[in-house]
Amino acid sequence: MPRFDPHPDRRPAIVTGASSGIGAATATALAERGFPVAVGARRIDKLTELVDQIRADGGEAVAFPLDVTDADSVKNFVAQTVETLGEVELLVSGAGDMIPGRLYEISTETFLDQVQVHLIGANRLATAVLPAMVARQRGDVIFIGSDTGLVQRPHMGAYGAAKAGLVAMVKNLQMELEGTGVRASIVHPGPTLTSMGWQLSAEQVGPMLEDWAKWGQARHSYFLRPADIARAVTFVAETPRGSNIVSMEVQPEAPLSDAPAKRQELRLGEEGMPS
Repeated sequence: MPRFDPHPDRRPAIVTGASSGIGAATATALAERGFPVAVGARRIDKLTELVDQIRADGGEAVAFPLDVTDADSVKNFVAQTVETLGEVELLVSGAGDMIPGRLYEISTETFLDQVQVHLIGANRLATAVLPAMVARQRGDVIFIGSDTGLVQRPHMGAYGAAKAGLVAMVKNLQMELEGTGVRASIVHPGPTLTSMGWQLSAEQVGPMLEDWAKWGQARHSYFLRPADIARAVTFVAETPRGSNIVSMEVQPEAPLSDAPAKRQELRLGEEGMPS
């Protein structure tokens, strides 16, 4: 006899920060796997486009406006989701942005903004769905963390501090949810090619990359794609009950170095073929 009942056939999912990047890719991947998806973000026009695409591909999706810094917005979003799709079986909390800057140069208000989005917002979402999950003795809450929450990175101190706080919150949830049937997980993306941070000027990016290199945090130029993180999240969500993916870090693979034979060919080409 199995230790746990299997996942139900229908698992309504919430994906926040879904207007672009990792959130949009995750919503798409889950819908492709048969999850009814409720997507939330502040840019409702982008959400509408995403929902239209998911439905065109045969998936089930709805969109509602969501601002995770607003408690009423979170409550309304969850209530609309439950009314439309049914009880939430999966939460993927990934709303956020990144405001760069050295800690001694940014304001406390800017620091607080990052904490509000990445930590307090994630807490609001979790507390909105967890009581019902605990009552049903099943459910998954998956948080999008960051490798900067594990190893701090210059010019990302506010973002990294918020993500480090998220790590602590998720660990506490894992301890407190033990035995309830509800699983809490965190997925840590490394550098990922999204719109987050790409509004920066060259004057901002240059010193930041220099400091990253100085601290050994810019080893190569490759980035993850949002679909890479979506694949990881989907794997965690679909893990059969009875095991829990507690934490997963995903890093971009480095570009291939030239093989020894290839390097030898290049040297011969530069020096001329031996006679």
